Amino acid sequence: MKIRVGFGFDVHRLVEGRELWLGGIRLEHEKGLLGHSDADVLIHAICDALLGAANMRDIGYHFPDTAGEFKNIDSKILLRKTVELIATKGYVVGNIDATVCAERPKLKKHIPEMQQVLAQVMGIDEDDVSIKATTTEKLGYTGREEGISAYATVLLTKSV
Repeated sequence: MKIRVGFGFDVHRLVEGRELWLGGIRLEHEKGLLGHSDADVLIHAICDALLGAANMRDIGYHFPDTAGEFKNIDSKILLRKTVELIATKGYVVGNIDATVCAERPKLKKHIPEMQQVLAQVMGIDEDDVSIKATTTEKLGYTGREEGISAYATVLLTKSV
């Protein structure tokens, strides 16, 4: 069995007049993330980690923000397509370990639902999706609540 590890990162600015989508679920918040798609930073970081582990470039390569078909797209669709892309090379998702960095909203109570949604989209067990939340203790753009970032590490497996 062959294994590959990938790492992903994403950040989006918080703005008024947008819905906040994170981990595939809509959260109640006075601001949302700005982006070409729904700007779900957690899903975007996971997609980049998956593509990186499979040596298939990055999310912007496959789903460019200049393409009209991806305007306001639900990032769960991008995640599903990413899992399909890595499968063309024989890879399956082993597990995901991700961290979301945000001052607000508090994410603790939402993590189980995020795990359930993401596992369903990827066709893996909920126990294989770890999501953690942290803050930057009021430091930097996250601390000033100007944006949210996410980091993801993935393990892919392939039968040889």
